[in-house]
Amino acid sequence: MTIKHTSATALAIVGLLFAGTSCTDSHNDTGREFAPQMYDAVGYEPYRQIRANSINPYGLNMRDPARGTVSRPNYHTTFGTGDSAATDLMIYNIPKDSIGLAERALTSPIPQTEKTLEEGKILYGRYCIHCHGEGGKGDGLVGKEYKGVPSYSADAYKTMNDGHIFHVITHGKGRMWPHGSQMTPEERWKIVQYVHKLQQG
Repeated sequence: MTIKHTSATALAIVGLLFAGTSCTDSHNDTGREFAPQMYDAVGYEPYRQIRANSINPYGLNMRDPARGTVSRPNYHTTFGTGDSAATDLMIYNIPKDSIGLAERALTSPIPQTEKTLEEGKILYGRYCIHCHGEGGKGDGLVGKEYKGVPSYSADAYKTMNDGHIFHVITHGKGRMWPHGSQMTPEERWKIVQYVHKLQQG
């Protein structure tokens, strides 16, 4: 019984000593940090690694890009076979106010097949149908609220070519917002193919 009482007293004294050392007169003392690495994280240089790289110069994990270059994503897309195969669809950099240039310069690099048309229809349903409607008549649920959505089969819009449609999908026009950041060039070209189908009525 005495041992139990002594143990409890010893624990109480240790607890009081610990509590007493954690209290100071200074209000600026933040106390002990039990996980300092969480508060003071080590920032590593982006081109360095913890273990030195013996292959690249200066122990860099990756090489610096060549001076004056801009990164270009590769969509790893190939259409066709042999010498006529089109690989890595271009990054679109025709400015928003140059739709005439797009109309003259662009044609779809994707051969039209039943498969690409079906994929274009799915993408159209995902991104376009709410304004342009299922049949491209400008009668989607949103299109009914915001007037001015064109009907693709109207005479004025039947002549829209590949470049025009691709440019408008990319940069938007009028009340239509740009969709270039939401889909890859491949997806936009497939929608272009499906819009051509809707233009036929």
